[in-house]
Amino acid sequence: MQTKLADFIKNSPQGKEADAILRSCVHCGFCLATCPTYQILGDELDSPRGRIYLMKQMLEGQPVTSKTQLHLDRCLTCRACETTCPSGVRYGALVDISRGIVEKQVNRTTPVSVLRYFLRKILPNKLMFNGLLKIARMVRWLVPGSMKKAIPAHPVSAGEWPLTQHGRTMLVLDGCVQPALAPNINAATARVLDKLGITLIKAQEAGCCGAVTYHLNAQQEGLDYMRRNIDAWWPFIEHDKAEAIVITASGCGATVKDYGHLLQHDEKYAGKAARISALAKDVSEVLNAELEHIQHRMDQQNIGSDRMKLSFHSPCTLQHGMQIRGLVEKILTTVGFDLTHVPNAHLCCGSAGTYSILQPKLSQQLLKNKVQALESGQPDQVATANIGCLMHLQGGTSLSVKHWIELMDERLP
Repeated sequence: MQTKLADFIKNSPQGKEADAILRSCVHCGFCLATCPTYQILGDELDSPRGRIYLMKQMLEGQPVTSKTQLHLDRCLTCRACETTCPSGVRYGALVDISRGIVEKQVNRTTPVSVLRYFLRKILPNKLMFNGLLKIARMVRWLVPGSMKKAIPAHPVSAGEWPLTQHGRTMLVLDGCVQPALAPNINAATARVLDKLGITLIKAQEAGCCGAVTYHLNAQQEGLDYMRRNIDAWWPFIEHDKAEAIVITASGCGATVKDYGHLLQHDEKYAGKAARISALAKDVSEVLNAELEHIQHRMDQQNIGSDRMKLSFHSPCTLQHGMQIRGLVEKILTTVGFDLTHVPNAHLCCGSAGTYSILQPKLSQQLLKNKVQALESGQPDQVATANIGCLMHLQGGTSLSVKHWIELMDERLP
């Protein structure tokens, strides 16, 4: 694609990056077949190729309108198009750059602006989110059925966190909403790794990965969350106390693995951010490296009579963002689960961070389609790898939905 970027951006780091991404697109249209919003709406401006044309026009200096903002807002940033693209177009990075520019040029309505502001202030703040969750539980009986299912009726117990000190140590990203909604996920991870001879520890000052705020176009604020995490983790990394940073929410994992890129122009943090990204591991990557150990433990017991039929939803951030496919399925099969076939498994469930709140109609249609696909194999249970997807799916099915590491904790001897 030929480009002629406007003076306001062409010589900036973002402009140079955007120009390189635009020039890599060859207009082939392969992305249309895997774009969830295009499949529902049928409008090419709600496809990656159409949005790329809109972003190109904006970056070349043409007027930016609410129409451009609308079509960029509708994008889930699922990045299925990146998996499909034969030219390796880094669409997600281009959308981030463009959304930041549009946000400064197009005013939103007051209600939408207020909602987006509260989302980026409340969700990453553990104390504030926990307080509001307690209030939500108190008034849960007043909430309509579909919304009620998204509010846990009672606080969830995390269970015990193992205290054994092993020769190997890893850090875990505690996260922001996950500790309140599903504290058992990280605790289950600690118990599973403990069985494999690995101690999992938390850095108390670390919190939100920065994704929520960054993708709501408060990008500098999002980068500040990233810097805070780097500062919290660095003492453990600098002295080689931790060999990896384990991440149990794939949405956070895709972001932390991108710290090196997002902070590459920050003189103080660029080197540290690159090191953090290199050490960041989705929990499936950690367990895949220990698969022989897991298999050995499973061989000690008879699992033939206790096989559960399981449907696994692979989040977009896992399969498209981090390009991790098949690892969770292999691990779950190793410990005795029978996995059902999930049609169109590459498509988004509609959670997509705050998308389910900001684009409820499209999100609910995607949820309905995803639940139908997950239930088609008549599973006993549904598993996923991201807290946002987990909570979203729970609102659309009567089946139990858990993080797959919780099932590993229950199954691994």
